[in-house]
Amino acid sequence: MDHDKDALGKQGKRIRNALWGLFIGDALSMPAHWFYSLSNIRKTFDGGIRGYIPPPHPHAESFMVGMDYNPDVETAKRLGRKVDILHEHVRFYRTSYSKHEIDTPEREGEHGHSVARLADRFHYHHGLQAGENTLGAHLVRVLMRSVISTGRYDPDRFLEGFIEHLTTPGTNRDPYTEIYLRRWFENYSRGLPPESCAEHQRRAWSIGAHGGIIRPLVLSLLVESSYQGLGLAIEHQNLTHRSENVASGLAILVPLLKALVQGADPAPTVGSHAKVIRAPLVTGEQLFAAYRDHNGPDNIPKDEMWRLHTRLGVHPFDVERLAQKHSEKEVIRTVFANACYPEHGLPLLLYLAVNHEFDLEESLLANANAGGDNVHRGMILGMILGAASDHIPAHLVQGLVATQQLRTEIDAFTDITLQGNAI
Repeated sequence: MDHDKDALGKQGKRIRNALWGLFIGDALSMPAHWFYSLSNIRKTFDGGIRGYIPPPHPHAESFMVGMDYNPDVETAKRLGRKVDILHEHVRFYRTSYSKHEIDTPEREGEHGHSVARLADRFHYHHGLQAGENTLGAHLVRVLMRSVISTGRYDPDRFLEGFIEHLTTPGTNRDPYTEIYLRRWFENYSRGLPPESCAEHQRRAWSIGAHGGIIRPLVLSLLVESSYQGLGLAIEHQNLTHRSENVASGLAILVPLLKALVQGADPAPTVGSHAKVIRAPLVTGEQLFAAYRDHNGPDNIPKDEMWRLHTRLGVHPFDVERLAQKHSEKEVIRTVFANACYPEHGLPLLLYLAVNHEFDLEESLLANANAGGDNVHRGMILGMILGAASDHIPAHLVQGLVATQQLRTEIDAFTDITLQGNAI
């Protein structure tokens, strides 16, 4: 009995550390989110990010201004559904219910998107403080609170909290509202049932992004086995992201996270799980070149876009060999894109962990300075590194804006996972 209690105590510590790692990885990366150019990161952040800092203005590469959100306002009103998810941030978007006031007359160099003039290129997380979490991390908290409130996972309870969080003015300080959220609420505005509002990556490619992995990966902690955890994760994924690429990422990450939480040695465990991955045939540089050639990914034909993101190699991904043979300068963007896609981001984040010998702070700072979708990669990487760690640096915990609230929620969620009856 004492042995069982000791094992549960160690497992509980690893779960807590995984959750702390998620929120730390998010906040550290936030200032350099969507800086695709590594030289721009070094220039903007005086050589690179070294701790929690606020987002800068302007963001040289930002194309948030002019993103679209077009709910069916009249139908939503008739159904009694709230669909304003932008609130005070609406000025950055083109919508079906507001006047857009910021022009986008220029073109950004990495993806070829239309962008505002430099003075109007607002950071995706404009207005957040150093150590503050993004909307993606706050939606993890919405999930955790839905579990804490009843002692178990209830998808309907989560969806209620999800809708309330996004439609309540003053709740969300983060301007960046991802495409999956905008498409979800567009479908919701037309009368679809909440459990059927998720968009599919075959219609909007960016649905197949790292952001779809995070909440399902957290949820998988509620059950003992990776077999059941993967089923639970994919069921939750489909509430907001209908994506083959996201599901493939979860198939690797759920059993990996479970093994680390249960005390497995990180180096051989990550190495063996990585061998299930098949790396993309299209390199990072080739992918960005295709985007630029088409003046943005939205102009790429759907069948070509599908091939760009689903053509994978046949050989197992040897992350240890990659770390031994190639520097980060040779890997980031060149081999694997630093964009939002799991077929690139999953092997990249595992490479960063191995290359920094699973040191949580060093690995998360390397991820922050790798740019692109570093925020969502950082949340996943933070969970993996936290689950592999017996200790989280105190200054990283204390530097988070919501440390006390997070501690309460993390402890309560962990207690529920250890009880073993949360689904």
